[in-house]
Amino acid sequence: MKVSVVMPVTDAHKMALKKAAPSAEFTFGKDETALKEADVIIGNIAPQKVKTLTKLRFLQLNSAGANTYCEPGILPDGVALTNATGAYGIAISEHILATVLFLMKRLPTYYDQGKAHRWEDAGPVNTLCGSTVAVIGFGDIGRHFGRIAKAMGAHVIGVRRRSSDLVPEADEMGTFALLGDILSRADVVVSCLPDTPATQGLYTEKRFLEMKEGALFVNIGRGNAVDQDALKKALQSGHLAGAAIDVATPEPLPESDPLWEAPNLLVTPHVSGGYHAQSTWDAIIAISCRNLAHFIKGEPLENIVDRETGYRK
Repeated sequence: MKVSVVMPVTDAHKMALKKAAPSAEFTFGKDETALKEADVIIGNIAPQKVKTLTKLRFLQLNSAGANTYCEPGILPDGVALTNATGAYGIAISEHILATVLFLMKRLPTYYDQGKAHRWEDAGPVNTLCGSTVAVIGFGDIGRHFGRIAKAMGAHVIGVRRRSSDLVPEADEMGTFALLGDILSRADVVVSCLPDTPATQGLYTEKRFLEMKEGALFVNIGRGNAVDQDALKKALQSGHLAGAAIDVATPEPLPESDPLWEAPNLLVTPHVSGGYHAQSTWDAIIAISCRNLAHFIKGEPLENIVDRETGYRK
């Protein structure tokens, strides 16, 4: 069996992968010849390239998002597709916490005042303790943040597409059908949604107006869930007290995009996950090793992607 590893790996990662599949022939890096011969690919490659790889039997993504690989004609039915759900929860939930507190405590204002050598009180602040936090998309990442927010004294509402069964990381659960009511109650709205047909363009001007006046909005899911003109308008009007986005449409966000000028907006360049935390990188490899061993033995794989929804099954 030939395994092509296209994601960046350390020597320790290489050893772990080879231990998981001792009889396999490994290549590391994006070698075009190796890709064409590979039975297994670990890491993300261009979706349009995938459909040309006739020997491929299993694709293990290094991302949690899988939507572009689920489009018709990309992957043959017989090719197993798994993602890296479970690897990103810690790093991204800490990023969410940092951005929420950054905005709640008026730190952008104090940072700017410090650079201007001004010692001024910027006014009242809010606390996460006692706040209502709506987490839209209550999968691995959403539940990680829900656990943190709940531990800090917030009332956490988890929102899923269909199921409203209560889980330990939330105080209550809701579905998309109840989204308007939930948004109207939340002091903080955190979007952890993947890119699927059901989530594209979800946050319209109407949705932002449904949010409580003075609420904070954080998006670490996908940029195309948000009408960015509507977000800018909600910030300019003061309806939203602040927002933090780690994703945008397009990426990178052009220098000339008017969204940059929105007040009380923190923009980070899609860095909450990725390989920025060593623990995330190691977790992706651990998932890949387990699935590689499962695949060789003919056992069920972890994190199989439902090609109709783009979510993990």
